[in-house]
Amino acid sequence: KYVQLKKRGKEFIGLSPFKNEKTPSFTINDEKGFYHCFSTGEHGNIFDFLMKTRSLGFGEAVKALAQEAGMQVYKFSKYDKEKEEKYNKYKKIIKEYSDYFQNQLFSKNNSFALDYLKERKLSEEVIKKFQLGYVPANNFFNELSKKYSIDDIKSTGLYYFIEKNQKHVDRFKNRIIFPIFNLSGDVVAFGGRIIKGENLAKYINSPETEFFKKGRQLFNLNFAKDERSNTKEVIIVEGYMDVISLYSRGIKNVISNCGTAITESQINLIWKFFSDPIICLDGDKSGQQAAIRIAERLFSLINEENRIYFSILDQGKDPDDTIKDLGKEGFVKFLENKTIIQSFIWDTYLSKINTYNPYEVTKFEKQMKKLCSSIKDNTLKKYILEDFLTKINKLTPNVNNKINYNYSKRKNFKVLNKTKKIHLQKKDLTRENLVEFSILFIMIYYGGAI
Repeated sequence: KYVQLKKRGKEFIGLSPFKNEKTPSFTINDEKGFYHCFSTGEHGNIFDFLMKTRSLGFGEAVKALAQEAGMQVYKFSKYDKEKEEKYNKYKKIIKEYSDYFQNQLFSKNNSFALDYLKERKLSEEVIKKFQLGYVPANNFFNELSKKYSIDDIKSTGLYYFIEKNQKHVDRFKNRIIFPIFNLSGDVVAFGGRIIKGENLAKYINSPETEFFKKGRQLFNLNFAKDERSNTKEVIIVEGYMDVISLYSRGIKNVISNCGTAITESQINLIWKFFSDPIICLDGDKSGQQAAIRIAERLFSLINEENRIYFSILDQGKDPDDTIKDLGKEGFVKFLENKTIIQSFIWDTYLSKINTYNPYEVTKFEKQMKKLCSSIKDNTLKKYILEDFLTKINKLTPNVNNKINYNYSKRKNFKVLNKTKKIHLQKKDLTRENLVEFSILFIMIYYGGAI
């Protein structure tokens, strides 16, 4: 109704409804359920489209689509309307907080915070793109309380209350803040890095709220998704600074989790945009341990179209260090040696066992079979299990050769001597050749066993 579309491959393409243009840049992926406008960066689902092109609220968009589909119109309850109003207030408070402290970062009083970011080789352009800010000791709570209720402010998780002093304290005080955007481009939470206060945690995140769930959000996916037409890969790192460091050096298909290990919800969200995510963790012991736990947790979800790769950095290095050492081209080349998830699991488990110890090999084989059994794609499960079993057989060639030798003895009815053959056939089996055969059989059997 709004865009004249033509089919191109798996997608539809047409002129942007958000901008006057002569060359089509507006695409729709019906299979994955989203649109994307390359000329404006607009992205979303069918509800977002109506909300942005017709200036409708979410509830109105749902009603309009339900009527077009011939569905019974959903009647929004009082609770639904109250929740939508509450979410709108939540976003406004978060946005005001973000804007205020973004300005504070560029204040002369907080120049040390800006200097820190510039020492990390971040340009002012990148700092503004990610809307980084700095929260000094002064309290913004009083300003917010003039516009919003205490309960609405508390619902954002930006402040915690100290009973003793009867005071609301800023959770991100003395920290650089990293706004976390949802796919619609709204700030919904923050990460914070300490600048002053050595005894405090280096990084903290907003607590979970009604509208922010750590296991469902990904830092920088709102920008990284624009790269999906250029690559199937997205790099998953641990820290916000790692993301921004890679992005500022031209690697834009990079994201990170928000203080928790990668969840099933997050990997399914990633797969909507990128089929081949690469988990790139620090090279220290904790990074390697985290990587194998992620692999075990997500292994069951892989399928013929969606894979997971791992790329572990050198000991003591993080992505920020590595790209500074190697540069963009060197980092991209390093990622070419990525390991697919089943091989990563195999290599990690195998490195921990003694292959000459039958008890350890037995346990190892059972672990591999158990992991394979968890794969939901039955066809893929079959072939990965076969691959594992083939590799396990190669670990114990002597055992398998003995098995094959005994099997061949049972199947063959000919025993060879250096000078003649004795055929085991009932019609010419005599006492003399029976004795001769028995002696040869014993010699061959025990010789083979030895």
